[in-house]
Amino acid sequence: MSDESTLAPPSHSASVLTIVLVGVAAGLLSGMFGVGGGILLVPGLVLIAKMDQRVAHGTSLAAVLPISAASLMSYWSHDHVDWRVAACLAAGALLGALLGTRLLNVLPHRTLAIAFAGLLIVTAIRLFLPLDSGVREVLNLGSIVALVAIGVATGILAGLLGVGGGVVMVPAMMMLLHMPSAFAKGTSVAVIIPTSIMGTWRNRTKKNVDLKAASIVGLGGILSAFVGGWISTKMSDTVSNVLFASLLTVVATRLILQVRTEDKAGVVQH
Repeated sequence: MSDESTLAPPSHSASVLTIVLVGVAAGLLSGMFGVGGGILLVPGLVLIAKMDQRVAHGTSLAAVLPISAASLMSYWSHDHVDWRVAACLAAGALLGALLGTRLLNVLPHRTLAIAFAGLLIVTAIRLFLPLDSGVREVLNLGSIVALVAIGVATGILAGLLGVGGGVVMVPAMMMLLHMPSAFAKGTSVAVIIPTSIMGTWRNRTKKNVDLKAASIVGLGGILSAFVGGWISTKMSDTVSNVLFASLLTVVATRLILQVRTEDKAGVVQH
């Protein structure tokens, strides 16, 4: 992979404004749902900016940093962050991020795309199903071990698929600890930041990240992340989950269709 910018010229793919809009949309998602925004950034960079799949994953992970920081400030201002839970998740996530980025250059493009689409579909199914709020669990040895394990899985996904892992952590905290959705989202973005830093550093050493594109996308999502956090306080869990699940289904379908198109093109070439 060369050091040249992988953000395609506007005349060939998308204008800088379009790339900024991708960041704005990712910021809204981050603020509203407690995710890093990579679930939209990766397909956005691939489909709109025509990036290579691996570079899109790495660039997305770097762009998630400023977006998640803005989301964290929004949730923190409402005291919706559980720092003890965040510490447990982050401990495992940092280890997982190291493992995930080691696999990035090993797996082929097709496997990465299918794995990412599969993650989106599983998350969409989870969001369509109601969750019992129950009674908030108190941290004990068992839950701490479970949280660290979830953090490891989250970190692997961050390094391997270019996402912050909120799609794993938010439902896990809601189901494992019966944590209110607002606290789960705020705690999630707190963990996403160190995870993304580690994953970005690893991807940078392998030249799988376009920092110029990441800066454009990330800056575009800062303000919208704050706005998304405000919208989250006004929207019911049922409405937000259904809307988000629908979005994930559309994005996953687009990626699967893209893989099928590339497979057919490969057959024709051979």
